[in-house]
Amino acid sequence: DLHLSIRRQRQMCIRDRVVERSGCVSLRNPLEVTVNEYLSAMTDDMKSAVDSLKKALATVRTGRATPALLDSVKVLVASYGASMPIKQLATINAPDARMLVVTPWDKSTISDIERAIGAASLGLNPSNDGQVVRVPVPALTGDRRQDLVKRARAMGEDHKIRIRGVRKEYNQIFKDAESDKEISEDDLERYLKQVQKATSEYSGALDALVSAKEAEIVEV
Repeated sequence: DLHLSIRRQRQMCIRDRVVERSGCVSLRNPLEVTVNEYLSAMTDDMKSAVDSLKKALATVRTGRATPALLDSVKVLVASYGASMPIKQLATINAPDARMLVVTPWDKSTISDIERAIGAASLGLNPSNDGQVVRVPVPALTGDRRQDLVKRARAMGEDHKIRIRGVRKEYNQIFKDAESDKEISEDDLERYLKQVQKATSEYSGALDALVSAKEAEIVEV
C-alpha cells in the first residue's frame, strides 16, 4: 500500500531524528521511541524557532546603536579569499546611542569591513581612520520606523508558520499511531492537546519577542 509506505517512511524519519537527539543511536531501535521522547523532540523544534526569531530580530534596527545590528554582515576579505561573519574579524562596541565602533583584529581587513557594512542594506555609512571603523547610527524617521515594525512582524509570522509546521508534523505522527492501533483514541486526544498547548505557548513567546522589538523600534 503506497499510502502506508509513505506514512511509515515519515514515521521512521522523525523517529530517527528523535533517537539521534537522545544520543543513543547505536543502542536504540527507532521503533522503540517513547511518546515522551516525541514530545520532547517537538518542544526542542519549537524552542529552536523561538531562538531563531531572537537572532533575526537582533538584526533589525532600532533607535539605538547595538552591536547586534551588524550580526548579519558578511565580510569578503580579499587577502583571505573568503567571506566571513564580521564577528570573526573584529570586536563591536556601542560607546553611545548613536555610534558603533568596529575594531578589527587584523588591520589589513579594515577596508573590507567598512565596505561590507556599507553594502549590507542597513542604511549605514561607515568610515575608518586606519585603526577602527566608526558607524554612525542615524535616528529613525517615522516612515522608517513603520517599515521596520512591518519587517519585525513578518519575521514573527514566518516563525509562527514554522511552529505550525512542527504541530502538523507531530499531530500526524500521533494520528498515524492511533490509526495503526499503537495508541488508543483517548491517548490521541490527550497527545493532540499537549501538542496544541505547546504550540500556543511558543507562538505566544514569538508574539512577545515581536512586541518587545516593536517597542524598541518606536521608542524615540
